[in-house]
Amino acid sequence: MIEIRFHGVGGQGAVIASKLLAVAAFMEGKYPQSFPAFGLERRGAPVMAFSRIDDKKILLRTGIYEPDIVIVLDPALVDSVNVAQGLKEGGRILISSPLPPAEYARLGPFRTATVDAQAIAVDCGLGTSTSPIVNTAILGALARFTECVKIESVIKAIRDEVPYQPDQNVLAAERAYREVRTT
Repeated sequence: MIEIRFHGVGGQGAVIASKLLAVAAFMEGKYPQSFPAFGLERRGAPVMAFSRIDDKKILLRTGIYEPDIVIVLDPALVDSVNVAQGLKEGGRILISSPLPPAEYARLGPFRTATVDAQAIAVDCGLGTSTSPIVNTAILGALARFTECVKIESVIKAIRDEVPYQPDQNVLAAERAYREVRTT
């Protein structure tokens, strides 16, 4: 089983990213779970969402406290939230950031990747420069960095589940898939 924790701020699409990941996994014949955790429930407040993916039915119905993968949709969260908390040994961290992965070595001995999902989202017309919606871009990068789902499944999930600007969201996912940088 793969357990994934998303860190974002309200309005970036962390909850939708978790749901789209579950849809993509389901399309591949896997068993997914997706669920959010809210605090203040307002735009700009920290948000967490979670996904599980397995090849067999998932009977576990608890929060995810020791994820295999952490995804950070806003690089400012790295300095305000312990995003690596509980991350399993050998875990992976994907950060939406213009900086190279080596800049995040302080997070621990994890395999790290970065992608400038904010710039990609803005270039694709998803949100604004002050409030980019990075969820579909980050899923494209995740597909390349972890191979937990195929990019084709991410694209199909976007086309099936995202009613607003599906072509721009697919473009963002494809571009992030190509541009993700790893350590």
